[in-house]
Amino acid sequence: MLGALTAAAITSAREQNYPLRRRRSVEKIWQSPEGNPNGLEATAEGLWVGEQITDRAHLLDWRTGKATASYETHSSNTSGIAASDKYVFMAANGPAFLREKRSTDVAKGGRICKLDIRTGEPVADYPTPNGGGLHGLLWAREALWVTQFSPNKILRSDDSVRIAGEFDAPLGRAHGMGWDGGHLWCMFSNDRRALKFDVTTGAVLEGVQLDATDPDPHGMTWWDGGLWYCDAGIAPGFEDNKSPNAGWICRIHL
Repeated sequence: MLGALTAAAITSAREQNYPLRRRRSVEKIWQSPEGNPNGLEATAEGLWVGEQITDRAHLLDWRTGKATASYETHSSNTSGIAASDKYVFMAANGPAFLREKRSTDVAKGGRICKLDIRTGEPVADYPTPNGGGLHGLLWAREALWVTQFSPNKILRSDDSVRIAGEFDAPLGRAHGMGWDGGHLWCMFSNDRRALKFDVTTGAVLEGVQLDATDPDPHGMTWWDGGLWYCDAGIAPGFEDNKSPNAGWICRIHL
């Protein structure tokens, strides 16, 4: 079912050669601990949240949404988070611009910060593969997946950011990613659209379209049979660059 998509969206979907459907609904679940979540990663232990302004990593309890662990990081302007069984990874998308500067901030371009998942201690900081900024991170299939701009790519690397593969990202501003057990999903924030990929071929298998009135999409993950995403509150196109749904962690009902 295509639902109530606009004619332009339907045309675009046909041109892209994948089925596109409207989300059934978006449910607001929790507010993030500090109100500017820009990265999500679902794990059995809880939901990891990367805050954009403070650059802290929080682990939220699935039952209550309350933080059970909180770490300071070397990230700045955080735009993504991932977690393996050993590490938490933070996407530093450039210099901090809404808090006081720190000596560990990125001066230019981007960085991937690796923390010990049990203690929060910094392990390593890696430059991004192309030296620029980045948004999404995901740990899946024993690999770290990274969204890259210029050129738009989704990259596969090891936990030391050594690139092992890539495929094209067909839309702009690739943001959060999720793993449904067999396929990778990526949220394209400008288009308000989540795409499902075959990671072997890079082919887009389907798309899910958010409405213009839904919370603004930034970080995204997959949990319990559905997509979850967050609204960082800092979003192009809104008055004063502020989303009215700032801080919400939401579930997309497919």
